[in-house]
Amino acid sequence: MIPIGIDNPPTRPLKAFAFDPSRGRLLGNQMSMAVRFEELGPGPVVKDWMAPDGIAVIDYDATNGVYYEPVDLNDPLILIRGGLDPNEADPKFHQQMVYAVATDTISHFERALGRRIHWRRVESKESNIYRLNIYPHAMMAANAFYSPSARGVLFGYFKAGKANQGRNLPGQTVFTCLSHDIIVHEMTHAIVDGVRSHFMEQTNPDVAAFHEAFADIVALFRHFSHTEVLKDAIQRTGGQLFEAQLAADAPLEPDGAPSIGAQLADRNPLVDLAMQFGEATGRGKGLRSALLTPPNSDDIYKKFEPHARGSILVSAIFDAFFTTYVRETKDLFRIYRSGGGVVSDALPDTLTRLIAQKASACADLFFKVCVRALDYCPPVDITFGDFLRAVITSDFDLHPDDELGLRDAFMQAFRVRGIVPEGSATFSDVAIAWPPAPKGLFVEGLTFGDPNGLTNAQKDDCRIVLQTFLDGQRELLGFDPDPEVPIRIPSFHPVFRINQDGSLRTDMVVEAIQEIPKPSDPDDPKLGSFPLRGGATIIISKPPLSELRERERDRDYAEKRGETYGKSVDYGVVQFVIAKRLDGELGQQRLERQRAHIARLGLAAGDDPDRFEIDFALTHGGF
Repeated sequence: MIPIGIDNPPTRPLKAFAFDPSRGRLLGNQMSMAVRFEELGPGPVVKDWMAPDGIAVIDYDATNGVYYEPVDLNDPLILIRGGLDPNEADPKFHQQMVYAVATDTISHFERALGRRIHWRRVESKESNIYRLNIYPHAMMAANAFYSPSARGVLFGYFKAGKANQGRNLPGQTVFTCLSHDIIVHEMTHAIVDGVRSHFMEQTNPDVAAFHEAFADIVALFRHFSHTEVLKDAIQRTGGQLFEAQLAADAPLEPDGAPSIGAQLADRNPLVDLAMQFGEATGRGKGLRSALLTPPNSDDIYKKFEPHARGSILVSAIFDAFFTTYVRETKDLFRIYRSGGGVVSDALPDTLTRLIAQKASACADLFFKVCVRALDYCPPVDITFGDFLRAVITSDFDLHPDDELGLRDAFMQAFRVRGIVPEGSATFSDVAIAWPPAPKGLFVEGLTFGDPNGLTNAQKDDCRIVLQTFLDGQRELLGFDPDPEVPIRIPSFHPVFRINQDGSLRTDMVVEAIQEIPKPSDPDDPKLGSFPLRGGATIIISKPPLSELRERERDRDYAEKRGETYGKSVDYGVVQFVIAKRLDGELGQQRLERQRAHIARLGLAAGDDPDRFEIDFALTHGGF
């Protein structure tokens, strides 16, 4: 408890592994994280039980049927040390690490999105998650997964292989809760499910692959915040950070055979994911890589396993990232070479530092662009092409100048991998971006709250206003005009961001959905049915203060004249309607694609709509 008169500190220092225990103390692997301060009870558990969307670490080991004693991060002996020291054998450190990395991941998403995130909210209220539970030692298995039914994230532990186990002892216990990458990956699944709950519904081959790819993308971009590792990789690759191997510390013998460990080349930790897990399971490298799938237009038609297909999207994103990084650093290398420097030599410390700053800033920008794109995706039936359109649109919306050439880098990286957006007439950033909404489309009476969110009363008012607007503009917004097909609003939230000119921008991001039951096989009605969902993500902007004041003046003049002013002082301007239609040619194509996909998965029979939801326990089985 903080004494009266003393403000809470903004952050709490906690120690964690930057990668995983297998890297020991090398290059800042044992790091201190400044996570946002929260009042905590032992666990750690957010102490305010009424606070929504917090996390709680519950250390129950189901395999051994035991609860491990929870860590109290408010213990003075722990506080004065800035958290427990990294220790593979201490369950309390495991609890500290999952809490620290999970909280840090949430904070990075919230800064990128411009709002607080919430956990899953769905139609069946009993499936909602108001506090995410984290189980560091949930089971003895080479697995970790997000489970909506368990309302949390479950981490397993397992024995390393007896051979080809890498930097692990044969048969040693490996804890997935000590892998920074795996924690970030699983937390990203939970966050994306909160942002877009219908992205869990397998309507096409890209859906599960998108979930896996996006979680990998977030984890990989976090690598570039580890300064010491980044500088070392720059030195050992000559600045070519996309190389899979780092140069050895010592040259090889004349016969080309290594005699000591320093002559062995290491894997590049920046582009490999979950190194300890990958080595412990006999892969000899990380679990996955940032550039696993080279440019080709065939894999998109051949790969359907979620991780394999997801690697196409991951490689496209990191192709764009590394292309931008090369553009941003080429002048530094030109200056170095003009002074007589040779890139194959050890780079000067000053140059290494400048390159590291460029790489880290570029990675942070790409992370924010990818996360912001979630708000510009349609609410259902996500595809890789939809995500490309969302990335281009979100960047256009906030940074129209694109001085870095980021949009072109994205487009070309996606194009060479066969990822093209549906509904785009040409392959240019203007054509790929979602078209703006019709001019003059206003939502009267809409309030946007403040950066802390909406009060319960404001939420109730907003829902009524939005529902009235949607029902009155069905055809214009691309919804089925039949009033027997209701429009639902799964979520709406105000977003506060900074425009390119430095001004504050306030938007409301609204999910609106319709659904129609369809038979799995029109020729066999007894087989079962599935919900065909359509809908739109609607982005509504708060008008400038000058326009709001103009309405206030008009209202005041009308009242003085004894007239009724027919408009609300509060209103929003519709900027984008990002739709997935139920009708027309595109709607028919979606119907056939969804039928074919659920038949491929063996899910056609039955009437339980939950059978289409991604099961991460199965998807991640052995990763």
